[in-house]
Amino acid sequence: MLYTRKGDKGTTKVLNRKAGERVSKDSCQTNALGDIDELNSFLGFVKIRAAGNKLTVSGKNYRDIIHDIQEALFIVQAEIAGADKRLSKKKVAEAEGLIEKIEKKLPPMKTFFISGGIERAALLDFARTVCRRAERSMVSARESGDIKVGSTTLAYLNRLSSLLYALARFANYNAGIKEEPPSYK
Repeated sequence: MLYTRKGDKGTTKVLNRKAGERVSKDSCQTNALGDIDELNSFLGFVKIRAAGNKLTVSGKNYRDIIHDIQEALFIVQAEIAGADKRLSKKKVAEAEGLIEKIEKKLPPMKTFFISGGIERAALLDFARTVCRRAERSMVSARESGDIKVGSTTLAYLNRLSSLLYALARFANYNAGIKEEPPSYK
């Protein structure tokens, strides 16, 4: 059954609590879980919009890259919830490798850029901001003592926002869209 009525009073169950103990749906832990869930769901939308695109990085198309990210985010959620799951350092290295390969193909960055260009780039930029929020939520939950997450997980989310930004820039670059810096007028 999709409902239990147990959360009707604003609480939920997570793995890292004592048997029968429930936490507020507004706790730092559940906020972090929700933000990662939102990011993962939005990336599902981005993935569907990337279907059929031939653009690749290191032989992987955007759809496969995003799918791999979604798989990693399920591990992050499990860790936040208290499961015995951890991201490997390999995931951080993979993200760094993709960023480095993309950066070699792009003009150097000397300023911030206004989001937009093609739809895929705009969607990836939005995903980047959701990722940053999820990272902040996870840090808050960790600092509050609600959760224990490893440094690899924190590093991965930090790299992930950079990867999403690189993918957005790369999408615009390959579409011939010139990046537009803010005028600060």
